Amino acid sequence: MKPGNINRILIIRLSSLGDVLLTTPVIRAIKKHFPEASVDFLVREEYVDAVKFNPNINVVYALSRSEKSKFLIKVLKGNKYDFIVDLQNNIRSRLIVSSLNLSTYSYKKPTWDKYLLVRFKINRYKEIKSITERYCESIPGLKLDKHGLELHTPQNISSGLPPQKNYIGLCPGSKHFTKRWPSEYFIELGNELFSKGYEILVFGGKDDKEICELITSQVNGSINVSNDNDLLKTASEIRNCKLVICNDSGLMHVAASVGVPVIAIFGSSVREFGFSPYGVPNLILENKSLSCKPCSHIGRSNCPKKHFKCMKEITPQIVLENVTQFLSKL
Repeated sequence: MKPGNINRILIIRLSSLGDVLLTTPVIRAIKKHFPEASVDFLVREEYVDAVKFNPNINVVYALSRSEKSKFLIKVLKGNKYDFIVDLQNNIRSRLIVSSLNLSTYSYKKPTWDKYLLVRFKINRYKEIKSITERYCESIPGLKLDKHGLELHTPQNISSGLPPQKNYIGLCPGSKHFTKRWPSEYFIELGNELFSKGYEILVFGGKDDKEICELITSQVNGSINVSNDNDLLKTASEIRNCKLVICNDSGLMHVAASVGVPVIAIFGSSVREFGFSPYGVPNLILENKSLSCKPCSHIGRSNCPKKHFKCMKEITPQIVLENVTQFLSKL
């Protein structure tokens, strides 16, 4: 495909926050490969801010859950795209692609490999690849650069935090229970870090308010910076941190997208699924001794074995020792 013959491209990734941010190196690669083309992006409205100010995107189209998509499809048809890149590849995105009836490159999900690993613990992953790399493989000849994720924020959005503090961020939330390190562990770790001279910032979204309030009420000198899913403000605040300690969550990818080193605690998650922090110094802490892991590729509302050893056996002391070693190498 000759770059000069391509005028307009549509990329589709509808959800979720981390997955959308993981597309940003691919967006950049597409723009570099087709420098004269306009690149548009279709995403669910709640994730628009993840790509709203990305300089490699011409127009961001927001897909609303409540509205019918007929009008949006009409607008997209009128744009006369040369081809579509479907990085979602689910029923909703395939319906949109079918309606547009254009040449499409689709992300090939390793559905069978995930099923075998979760259900039978058969590991067919020949190598651990980032989802970003797998996205890139959807488009023949496309190459990623060595830069990481991108999340651009306007200059008028300020963190409001005192500068040049020794901040470490804690992100205790995650959508699923089996991805959440216990709150009492975060509290113990936070107090240990405070005693070593670090300022603790506790991050979270609308669904994390209760756990963030609990942690900040019991961690000395900590600041609760959780909010009602204001992604751009959260990103501007995370930029102040020298390290973020988190679960496998959207905020893990937010930290990576603003260039902050990450220590992520994986419970039911495994690196084979491709969702490790991308493009920044990082460390994944996980309990590899369990035969029941992974119990899901997305997370569960409870531990099927009732012991939750994948998280409980990663003690605050283990994390603290790794934090100390990790920071010494930065």
